[in-house]
Amino acid sequence: QVQPVESGGGLVQAGGSLRLSCVVSGFIYKIYPMGWFRQAPGMRREWVAAVSLGGGTTKYVDSVKGRFIISSDSAKNTVYLQMNSLKPEDTGAYYCNAVEWTTTQPQFTRWGQGTQVTVSS
Repeated sequence: QVQPVESGGGLVQAGGSLRLSCVVSGFIYKIYPMGWFRQAPGMRREWVAAVSLGGGTTKYVDSVKGRFIISSDSAKNTVYLQMNSLKPEDTGAYYCNAVEWTTTQPQFTRWGQGTQVTVSS
């Protein structure tokens, strides 16, 4: 398994926006739905958003609905997370992984390095 490579994080004020990117291997991209997860300091990693194979269907955790948009680009084997109206509680390290669609559990136990998002109030 080749770990995904996440990027795009940074420091932003509340109300701002960021766009995260995740490049994954073509093998994984073509077989599994993909998801974004995040881990706040001292907290467990939680699922945030998922996109189906082909990108036609998306789903989100309630706390980000209406603010985040997940998408994918098959030509680049890349998954994106557009984050708008950011809140301090969105702060954390963001990771992508293949995801089991029904349970939103990650498919693989090995993770990439993640990308840090910090939202100041």
